[in-house]
Amino acid sequence: MATSSSIFLVYFFLPLFSTATPHSTSSLYRSHLITQQESLPKSATPITFFEVTKPIKLPKTKPCSCLILEHDFGSTYRKPPILANYTPPLNCPSQKFSKIVLEWRATCKGRQFDRIFGVWISGVEIFRSCTAEPTKNGIFWTVKKDITRYSSLLMKNQIFAVYLGNIVDSTYTGVYHVEIFVHFYPAEVKLGEFDSGADLIVPISRNMHLNDGLWFEIENSTDVQSKDFKIPPNVYRAVLEVYVSFHENDEFWYGNPPNEYISSNNLTIAGNGAFREVVVSLDEMVVGVVWPFTVIYTGGVNPLFWRPISGIGSFDLPSYDIEITPLLGKILDGNSHKISFRVTDALNVWYVDANLHLWLDGKSKKTEGKLLRYSLLPLSLSVLTNFTGFDGSFITNASRSITLTGMVKSSYGTITTKSSQSLIYSNYMVMGNEGNLQIVDQIIEFNDTVYATTPSSSVHSLESFKKYLFKWYSDNVDQGSQSYTSISNLTLGLEDKRVKASKYGSSTSSVNNLQKAQGYMLVKGQLVVKGLGSTQQVYKYNDDSCCYSRSISSSNYTILYDKVSNSCSNGTWSHWPLRIGQRRSLPG
Repeated sequence: MATSSSIFLVYFFLPLFSTATPHSTSSLYRSHLITQQESLPKSATPITFFEVTKPIKLPKTKPCSCLILEHDFGSTYRKPPILANYTPPLNCPSQKFSKIVLEWRATCKGRQFDRIFGVWISGVEIFRSCTAEPTKNGIFWTVKKDITRYSSLLMKNQIFAVYLGNIVDSTYTGVYHVEIFVHFYPAEVKLGEFDSGADLIVPISRNMHLNDGLWFEIENSTDVQSKDFKIPPNVYRAVLEVYVSFHENDEFWYGNPPNEYISSNNLTIAGNGAFREVVVSLDEMVVGVVWPFTVIYTGGVNPLFWRPISGIGSFDLPSYDIEITPLLGKILDGNSHKISFRVTDALNVWYVDANLHLWLDGKSKKTEGKLLRYSLLPLSLSVLTNFTGFDGSFITNASRSITLTGMVKSSYGTITTKSSQSLIYSNYMVMGNEGNLQIVDQIIEFNDTVYATTPSSSVHSLESFKKYLFKWYSDNVDQGSQSYTSISNLTLGLEDKRVKASKYGSSTSSVNNLQKAQGYMLVKGQLVVKGLGSTQQVYKYNDDSCCYSRSISSSNYTILYDKVSNSCSNGTWSHWPLRIGQRRSLPG
């Protein structure tokens, strides 16, 4: 569920929406179910939950560590964030850090559902995550995130803000006991200009003294949220980092059927189809989009999948970078400008905010810029439907491309930057068994490229190729006496290959992360009286200096195998580069 505005205990998706006999049309899209505590493992030992990812590559230097916040999140729903004063680690022998790591530690015992939460430094979001769902004997989880890119913020006195909206009463008994640390690792080598973090980070978020998180809430397709900002006169590079998460009626947007299907069957489920994009504008000019990864929170689909292995990205939601250096000529005038967000075909609710990373020219009081070329191909979106009654199929295809080219004059010379996004999306959905069976097969592919050059040489470049996979099968069978069985299978996949180059060198890295889960539940009324969840995951990371892989499987809270290797292998489950441009069509 991972939402601060719902009051349900455990959130199952049966299927992504369901017309099963036990439901009325007012609750077709989701079921609000309570896990029977007696069905959980008998062990009195708290269970450790975790997300599979590579360890953070750390220097050999000894870190300086700071406890930032220690708090019990009880009845915090719809209240202001918890604030903590922050002071830089002045007692550290070195103030030049090559790695800074945020560590989140949390425990919880009792009954509670998943909650979305965020951490901000003076309005700049540095971490968004979802809580694990506790058991009566307790759980524990730790998340470590590399926050080196925010180092300029951490060198000054700041205010940390943490929002975790929780409800505690006689039913929801779980209190989240949280500690937040920051570990500073002194640098071993000198950092290059384009390899270092931004000199200034401007928050594009709400005021921290308001209720709820500092993110903007986008409630429908016409809702536009924006923030005014100014930048210093000597900026030579700008990157907008966008945080995105989806909740409530759009938590499973990729399983939403077309409105035509809903109206034809007189349903009241969430719709607007299965495509979403976050559109980012600068002064009413579209400058980039985010097609988000299908993060499934720890209570989503079948919560038994995520015990103890959580879904990809659920403990550390990804952020998305948009290079807007080509647009500096439009905002270096000393005036106030506006960044806006909207979500195509959105339903309630999306949480969106951003950080504007700025690099300053220390040898110049003023830089100059000019937008040389702007190419925006409008969103191409098609939906093919073929259904009779509750059964049928839908195919949604989409594509989009944006290219920006601009120049900036600074003490580094005249640098021309070209940034582009090229994206393609395909979603194939099948409904069967009078709407009680659902199959979803979705692929998102996109290329992001940035090239910065002077008249005589290349300054830096970044090429990023990504693929997101989502496959889902669910079937509900009526068992009579107001009970039913739900059987489901899920595949999540993420591929990310990056090639970076600058005058300080070049690097290549790739991530291949594939997760599969299977399970069933016997539901009576709103009580899950029996169930089983199994998960298998293969994670592979490679770069120029190291390799890491992990193959792991769990079932019914138990780890079946866990194999870790640091040997390099070229094996992946697809091929690079991504094949931008493929589309699907209905079967003949």
